[in-house]
Amino acid sequence: MWKQFCVKPAIHQFDTAKDFCEKFHIGEGDLLFVSEHTYQKFFAERTTGATVVHYRKYGKGEPTDLMVEGICQDLKDVSYQRVIAVGGGTILDVAKLFALKQVSPVGELFEKKLPIEKEKKLVLVPTTCGTGSEVTNISILELTQKGTKLGLAAEELYADDAVLIPELLSELPASVFATSSIDALIHSIESFTSPKASAFSRLYSKKAMSIILETYQKLETEGMDQRKKYMEQMLLASTYAGIAFGNAGCAAVHAMSYPLGAKYHVPHGEANYAMFTGVYYAYLELDPDGGIQELNQILASLLGCETKDVYQELDHLLGLLIPKKALREYGVTKEDIDAFTDVVMTKQGRLMANNYTELTREKVAEIYRSLYV
Repeated sequence: MWKQFCVKPAIHQFDTAKDFCEKFHIGEGDLLFVSEHTYQKFFAERTTGATVVHYRKYGKGEPTDLMVEGICQDLKDVSYQRVIAVGGGTILDVAKLFALKQVSPVGELFEKKLPIEKEKKLVLVPTTCGTGSEVTNISILELTQKGTKLGLAAEELYADDAVLIPELLSELPASVFATSSIDALIHSIESFTSPKASAFSRLYSKKAMSIILETYQKLETEGMDQRKKYMEQMLLASTYAGIAFGNAGCAAVHAMSYPLGAKYHVPHGEANYAMFTGVYYAYLELDPDGGIQELNQILASLLGCETKDVYQELDHLLGLLIPKKALREYGVTKEDIDAFTDVVMTKQGRLMANNYTELTREKVAEIYRSLYV
């Protein structure tokens, strides 16, 4: 089997946004995606001449095709040479598209009916500790007319520069810390069990798992209000996990979470958590003797438990950050299960190809049913 590992963007670390702005000389010819609050606090006086896109003007929540089309309309007469995005996964995923020659109609872009050609420099600066989007070549959007999320993966979506600035996470709310870091943990775990995983990607997966779980254990004792002192390490863990899944891919947990997130507007990390142990219990039932054995040994060592108890322990630990809910508590109906299953099996082939072991349509529906009650 042929495998490849690469880290595409140059990765920069700065203590402060001021240091970043001075080094990157942000100004005329730059298109800056940023929230109003982050802009006023960190960038307003340091980015004179840049065209600023306050992305919350175009919608709340996770990224959609409508958001992208609205930005396209407002930028149709704007000229720029470099795209700089400062924000969480929503803003980074949207901004990646604006480094391309043609963005709209974005639905056709995601269906690969448009040529994917990069023509602008791209700089990505995360402000959460979860998506890893700064080091991946993937953009995720909710396509509203199709009622699901889809991912576009292309070499042209890699950033030229990924920039890590812990200062920008200083005001991260507890709820966003929870959902984003759980997303990073699941990135590290799904990439570890992917058939595309290599010895190199697994190094990054394991390091991310270790940092995240050890931080959760400390916060269990110290309390969530102590999270700020761990932000630098959690930002690194998110990027490590991004490097891992950027090479090995995510799989059924993400694929099955997308219909839930799209229809019921569940935050991405929380939707992943809702699916996570259900998928891994199914993997364990179908193929207990493969690579999942090694994963469970690593998790048992980190969690201080027996291998047979790792998913119970994970549910306990993650439940301290976000209470685990049954799917029906999000509003999911029994009728949704068949529709969700159809979407997973027909629209999420990119992710399902990375499953630890094959999941049939019947098994996917069975997992949804097990998580419904």
